[in-house]
Amino acid sequence: MKNIVRAIVFLALLSVLLMPATGCITKEGSSQVDPAKLITEKVRVGDIDIAYREAGTGYPLILIMGSSSAMGMWSPGLISGLSQNNRVIIFDNRGMGATSSSDREFSIRLFADDTAGLMDALNIKKANVLGWSMGTYVAQELVLNYPERVNRLILYAADAGGDKAVRSAEVIAQLNDTSGTDRERGERLLRLIFPASWLKENPDPRKYMLMPTEQVLPESIKKQGIACWKWAGTFDRLSQINVPVLLITGTDDVITTPENSIIMVDQIPAAWLVQIKNGGHGLMFQYPERFVKVAGLFLSIEE
Repeated sequence: MKNIVRAIVFLALLSVLLMPATGCITKEGSSQVDPAKLITEKVRVGDIDIAYREAGTGYPLILIMGSSSAMGMWSPGLISGLSQNNRVIIFDNRGMGATSSSDREFSIRLFADDTAGLMDALNIKKANVLGWSMGTYVAQELVLNYPERVNRLILYAADAGGDKAVRSAEVIAQLNDTSGTDRERGERLLRLIFPASWLKENPDPRKYMLMPTEQVLPESIKKQGIACWKWAGTFDRLSQINVPVLLITGTDDVITTPENSIIMVDQIPAAWLVQIKNGGHGLMFQYPERFVKVAGLFLSIEE
């Protein structure tokens, strides 16, 4: 049986740690864009209504969220930086946050179909796409099944799924550990998302993360987890990706280890690999400026 990491309940656990927070402050003390305060719109896509938000203008850049989280979880620094030169579109996946669901079985391919449907509803023929964690699964299926819709692809904390994904049994056990109070579990989760050395210097998550506001139903989280478990992965199809790809990973990511990006970059014809030192799974919260600088350079290169 595959060792598949269960869905990480970011919103439920981190909300306990972030409860007193009212905003996000950078090290320089400047305010950042709060993804949760952007105007929420809804469009009909197939059998569901997808909730989305936009920031900035320019060429469209669609961000696909990871498992068990809604669009308000995106790093304020990331949204602020990327929206300087892009029309950034964030949205809630099927059954998450303000996006409705149906009786259809969740699958990674279905999530990719939903994303393509959102592009249709917004009259976007082609876009750059950025996926995080489970969102990279969706992004891979999107580019493979709708190659004409993706201009450039950024895969952050990615693996190819299936038997080719490199995972730590110890980390899986920690992710599956439901013992203790919500606060204790939230603190354990922080220690997995961020490297110990960085977390020691940045112990208060209220300084770099925002209070989650969206509702995420346990049933939807469970169905997302099953979808990830059933996903066969893309390793044998990565050579078919015909657009430029940026793989970005933290050197200290223990949830999706950097070995996964190294495996993938060898299979994708036109791929960059950038590893950010001391970055964890929460790299976008740790070093948003570095992330934006790398992503901006990749997106700005003319073919």
